Amino acid sequence: MNRKGFTLIELLIVIIILGVMASLITGNFFTSLKKGRDTKRKADLEQITRALEMYYEDKKTYPVTAGLTFGASLTDSVSGKVYMQKVPNDPTSGKDYEYVSTGSDYKLYACMENNLQILPYSNLSGTPTISCSTTCSNNEVPPVSKTCYWGVSSSDISP
Repeated sequence: MNRKGFTLIELLIVIIILGVMASLITGNFFTSLKKGRDTKRKADLEQITRALEMYYEDKKTYPVTAGLTFGASLTDSVSGKVYMQKVPNDPTSGKDYEYVSTGSDYKLYACMENNLQILPYSNLSGTPTISCSTTCSNNEVPPVSKTCYWGVSSSDISP
């Protein structure tokens, strides 16, 4: 009698192979999502930087810390000029980025998710007050575990 079909062993091997492939694909997928959100954070900080520089060109000062409201527009209260329709905040948590300003300079910080990034996370000195849950190892030898911040600043602040 000639039977056509798969044996139990053959089916188990195929299921195991599919499971391994699915776990590899899922891992890469979540890493890609983290990288995408981190790219969005960096782009947000760059957009805010451009708006702040336009504001500085007109007012010869940056908005003080209370003058930049995330989720609202960046507008000159006297002239009504809009520098940014909506100041973005973090794509996942909805928390605000950290903005620190004295009026003559500023620093902007964001928490990063992808702890496998090769570049150093913060290009600014100082420690922001925002709390980030991800810790990262940078390229120092020996590796030093640090909180994953990304920061940008006005051009008159040295890193």
